[in-house]
Amino acid sequence: MIYSLAMVNECAAFLQQKGIDKPIAGIVLGIGLGVLINKIDIRVAVPYKDIPNFPEAKVEFHKGNLIYGFLNEVLVLVMQGRFHYYEGYSMQQITFPIRVMNAILIIYSL
Repeated sequence: MIYSLAMVNECAAFLQQKGIDKPIAGIVLGIGLGVLINKIDIRVAVPYKDIPNFPEAKVEFHKGNLIYGFLNEVLVLVMQGRFHYYEGYSMQQITFPIRVMNAILIIYSL
């Protein structure tokens, strides 16, 4: 699948409707950083499977949620689980969520 800018914008608009607004930073959690989620005051949690065009996490310990909340009083957008090339994902699929997070950070920080 080829991901377009329109698909990135569709995701950003969907997440805005879910209440995700003005995150300061984006974080990607893998297995080793999973416990960081316990330090976040979660405001919104959206399963990857509910986000348009998003891949779904396949690794057992990757929860597959996009988390929005406060980490030490800083609004963050956190990927609770990531995607790997060895799982059969293309590089476009792997980088798509990062492009979406980047679009939200740019859109809402202006």
